[in-house]
Amino acid sequence: MKLQHLQLLLYFIFFSLCSIQLNAQTISGTITDEQSGEVLIGATIVERGTTNGTITDLDGNFRMNVSSIPATLLVSYTGYTSKEVDISSASVNLAISLKSGMNLDEIVVTGSRGKPRAIIESPVPIDNINLSELQSSGQTSIDQMINYRVPSYNSSNQTISDATAHFDPSELRNMGPSRTLVLVNGKRKNQSALVYVNDTPGKGEVGVDMKSIPASAIERVEVLRDGAAAQYGSDAVAGVINIVLKESTDGQVNVGTGITTKGDGLMYEASVYKGFKLNENTSLSLTADYYHQDYTDRAGEPGGDGLFGVIFESDSILNGLEPWIQDNPDLGMIVGQPEYDKYSIYSNFSTKYSDTKGEFYFNAGYTRRNGKSFALYRAPYWITDDAGLLTDDGEDYVGFQPTFETGINDVTATIGNKYNFNGWKTDVSLTYGYNDVDYTIGNTINPALLPNSPTEFDAGAYAFGNILGNIDVSKDINEKLTVFVGTEARRESFKVTAGQEESYVDGGAQSFPGLQPSNELDESRTNIGIYTGADYDINENFLVGGALRFENYSDFGSNLSWKLSSRYLFNERKGAVRASISTGFRAPSLHQIYLSNVQTLVSGGTVSNQGTFNNVSDVVRGLGIPALDAETSLNLTAGATYRLTDELSITADYYNIRVDDRVLFTGEIGFIDDDVTSSVEQILIDNSVTSIKFFVNAMDTRTQGVDVVLNYDGLRFGDDNRLGAVLGINANSTKILGTITAPGVVGEEGYDIFNRKEQSRVTTARPNFKAMLGLNLGIKDLNVSLNNTYFGKVTWQHADTPDFDQTFAGKMVTDLIVGYTFAEKVDVNLTVNNLFNVYPDEIDPKDDFVTDLGGRFRYPWEVNQFGFNGTMLKLGASFRF
Repeated sequence: MKLQHLQLLLYFIFFSLCSIQLNAQTISGTITDEQSGEVLIGATIVERGTTNGTITDLDGNFRMNVSSIPATLLVSYTGYTSKEVDISSASVNLAISLKSGMNLDEIVVTGSRGKPRAIIESPVPIDNINLSELQSSGQTSIDQMINYRVPSYNSSNQTISDATAHFDPSELRNMGPSRTLVLVNGKRKNQSALVYVNDTPGKGEVGVDMKSIPASAIERVEVLRDGAAAQYGSDAVAGVINIVLKESTDGQVNVGTGITTKGDGLMYEASVYKGFKLNENTSLSLTADYYHQDYTDRAGEPGGDGLFGVIFESDSILNGLEPWIQDNPDLGMIVGQPEYDKYSIYSNFSTKYSDTKGEFYFNAGYTRRNGKSFALYRAPYWITDDAGLLTDDGEDYVGFQPTFETGINDVTATIGNKYNFNGWKTDVSLTYGYNDVDYTIGNTINPALLPNSPTEFDAGAYAFGNILGNIDVSKDINEKLTVFVGTEARRESFKVTAGQEESYVDGGAQSFPGLQPSNELDESRTNIGIYTGADYDINENFLVGGALRFENYSDFGSNLSWKLSSRYLFNERKGAVRASISTGFRAPSLHQIYLSNVQTLVSGGTVSNQGTFNNVSDVVRGLGIPALDAETSLNLTAGATYRLTDELSITADYYNIRVDDRVLFTGEIGFIDDDVTSSVEQILIDNSVTSIKFFVNAMDTRTQGVDVVLNYDGLRFGDDNRLGAVLGINANSTKILGTITAPGVVGEEGYDIFNRKEQSRVTTARPNFKAMLGLNLGIKDLNVSLNNTYFGKVTWQHADTPDFDQTFAGKMVTDLIVGYTFAEKVDVNLTVNNLFNVYPDEIDPKDDFVTDLGGRFRYPWEVNQFGFNGTMLKLGASFRF
C-alpha cells in the first residue's frame, strides 16, 4: 500500500497545482429566498445537459462559465422549489429568487458518478431530507431522525445486549446493517468496531456507528434506495446514505432537555454551530455537540422467578416465596435504554481557487461516548458473595446488578481536491476512519477469585479502522454523453485487545467474561477497486446509463459488478418512469472473519458461557467450515414519479433483491442427549463452554417490497401561513430461499446451525410494513408538526416449538412538535414523543420460561418495532447569530 499511497499523493499535488484557463462565457448572480430576501448559501446552479455547475458562496453569490450561449441554468436548494433560468447573453449580477417548498427538482449527487441530477431526472429513487425536516421528526439522534422520516429505514433502542445496547443496529429495507453503505460528504464512512452478536435485530452484522454523527453538523441527508455496488463498492446492496455536512456562515446555539412520563430517561443536550467566511471563496464550519441520557426501566414484575425456579427445581423461587423476591418483584432488573454521555466536534473547510475551477476541502469529526447498560441481576439464590465485596457493612447480602460500561471513540477525516481540467472534473481525496470500543464490567465479581476478586474489570477492547484513497473523474463528452471513471484503494484493520486476567480466568467475571489472550489479534487487508460508466441522454427525455466496478481483496479474491439504468420523462417533464438492474456484492467484514469471544447467555434452558470461534481458527477449520467468501446480489428496481401540481408530487418504486451466500452467525450448537461424545461436544468440553457459534456463508434470501412517497406543500393562506403533508409507505418481505445446510462435521453430526428463532430474526424481526404521515402547519411565527408513524407487526419464532411463536401487532406512534419564533433569532419548541403512550404488545411466554427469561422481560427485545420508553416530554430552544 505504500506505493499506492505515494501515487495518490502525487495525483493530489498535481491536480492542486495545475491551473487551466477556459474560453467560455461567464455568468454571475445572487440567489435569495423569494419571501424573506435572505441569501441562500450553498444553492446549486447547474448548466442543463452538462456536469458544469457551482454553488453560491457565503454571500449567496455565484460565478461560473457556461459552455455556450444561449444556455439554461437549473437552480436548486434543499427545501426550495427549483427554477430554470434561460440565459441569452453573457450576464452578470443576475438576481434569482427561489420559493420555499420541497419538490422533485432538487439536485442530488448520490446515485450517479456523473453529472448531478434533479430527483425527477434520476433513474433511481432518492430521498433528499434537509436538517429542518430531520428536526421536525421530533427525534434527537440522526439514526432516529431518519427512522421517523424514511419508511424503509429501521433503527430502535436495544437492551440487555452487552455493547449492542450502545450502538442500536440500523438498516435499509430490513436487509441488515452490513448491507447499507454510509457516506459523509460522498466519502465512505468507516464501520464500527462492534459485531452485533446478541439476540437482537441485526445479529451477526456490522454497521456504521450512526450515533457518532451529531445532527447539529448536518445540512441534509440523501438516501439512495437502490443497489449501488457497481458505483460505490462493497456493502451498497440495500442502498446508500450520504450525510452532507453544513457549510453555511450562520451561527446557532441549541439547548434541550426531556424526561419520560415515568420520570426516568432524563436527557439534556447542547450544541453550537458557527460558520466563518474567511475570504470570498473560503469557508470554515465548526460544530460542538454534547448529549446525555439516563437509563429507563420497563422490567417485568413476575413476582416469581420462572427462570431459576425451573433451573434449580425450586418451588419457592418459582412461586415467589423467597423473601428477596417478595421485596423485589421485578427481580432486581433494569430493562430499557442505556445511559450515556456523548461529546462531538466536527469541522468542514473548503476554499476555491483558479476562478473557482479548483476547490481544496477538508472535513473531520471526533465523537466520544461513555455508556452504561445492565446485565441480568444476580439474585442471592443464583450467585453468592461470601466475602461481602458487594455488600455494605452491616447489611445482608441481596445480590448485585452487574453493569456493562463502554468507552467508544469514532474518528472520521477527509482531505481532497477538486479541479476542472478543460471539462474533465476531477476529485482526488484521502479518507481516514476509526472506531473503537472498550469494555468495563462493573459491580460484579469473579466467584472463583473470592475473597480477593476485583469488583470492576477491564474486559478488553475492539478497534476497527480504514484508510482509503479515491480518484474520481467525469466529463461531458457532449451535451448527451457523460462518462466517468475512478479508483479506490483501501486498507482495513481489526484489532482485539484482551482484558485483565481476573476478568476471564476460571469462568470469568459474572455477566461477561473478559476477552482472553487467545482472542487477541491485529489483522488487516487491502483492496483495490476500479469503476467506469456512462450516462447517455438519447433525447431530452430519455436517459440510459451503465456502470462497471472491479474489486480485488487481498484475503478472498475479486468481484465484478455491473449496473444498467434508464429513465423516461413525460408530460412536459412532470413525470418520469425509471428502472435499474444491477449486480452487487458484500465482502465479509474483518470482524466476521476474525471475531472470537465467550459470552454469558441463556442457552439450553440455563445461563452459561457460549463461545464464538473465528473463521480461521483450528476449531472451525477442523470442523470442515470453509473460509468466508463474498455475498453476491441481484437487484431490480422499477418505479415512477409524477408532479401532479407544483405543490403535489408522488413517487412509487418496486424493488427485488436476491442475496446469495449470505454470511450468517449460527445459532447455538451444543450438547446432544447421546451417550456418545461427538466431535462438536468434545470441543465444548475442551473449551469449557456449553455451546459454540461461528460465521459461515450458508443462506440465500430474497427481499422485495414497495416504497411510496406522497409530498404536498401547497396550501398557503394569508401572508405567512402554510400547511404541508408527507405520506410515506414501505411494504417489505424477506424470504429464505431453499434450505440452510450445515457444512462439514457439524452437518454430518446432525446439527441445525440456524434454527427457527434465528431465521425469524432475518425475516420478521423488523416491521414488514411501515407508514408515516407528517403534517406541518405554519402560522406566522408559530409552527406545529404532527407525525404519525405506523410500525407493522413483527413475529418472534421459538427455536424449535411453533406453538410458542408470538406475533406482536402493529402500532401507531404519534409525535407532536410545537415551535415558536421570537424576534427572528430565538426559537422555542415543545416536543411530545409518543403522545399517546403506546407500547408494544407484552410477551406471552406460553409456559416457556426462556421466552421472557422467567418474567424479567415485559416487552419484546429479540424482535423490535419502536422500543418501549413510552411518552417523553422535551423542551428546547435555539438562538441564531
